[in-house]
Amino acid sequence: MRIRTDDEIYRVDAVWLGRPKATFPWRARYVAWGVGIVVFLLVLAVERRMNIGFSFFSTAWAVVITIAVTRIICSRIGHERPLGAVMVMWLRELTAPREKTSGTGGAASAARIRVRAQRPRPKKPRRGRSQRQQRSGRSRQPVARTVPSRPARSKEVRGVRSPARP
Repeated sequence: MRIRTDDEIYRVDAVWLGRPKATFPWRARYVAWGVGIVVFLLVLAVERRMNIGFSFFSTAWAVVITIAVTRIICSRIGHERPLGAVMVMWLRELTAPREKTSGTGGAASAARIRVRAQRPRPKKPRRGRSQRQQRSGRSRQPVARTVPSRPARSKEVRGVRSPARP
């Protein structure tokens, strides 16, 4: 048993056939006529904004552009996707939030990094000063402490190599 669908109903275009022997040489749906009039007026407005005068050739080009744009628009609409749904989809696509593709701040540059011709050499220790005093940059001064001193802690950082000790 075959079940027939109702697709034949929707395949019939709503076109004006006109009186017998007085029809247009082309078939256009009613919605195409409405879209075409709006597109034609928009094309004429754009031509005027571009300082193109109203003449035969400018109007002929407007008609050609209108036919092309109307065919493109009407190829996207149908009974399953009406003009109103296409317009709403187009509006929502234009006003949808977009992902920001540009980062904040400027480009990374090595312009401010000082480069020396020779690599840095360790400083030679002065005589009479211990290494600990030399690292802290203090000279030997007596310090009065009442609390026993704790050894200095060093924080270990992963992925960073510690400098080699001489």
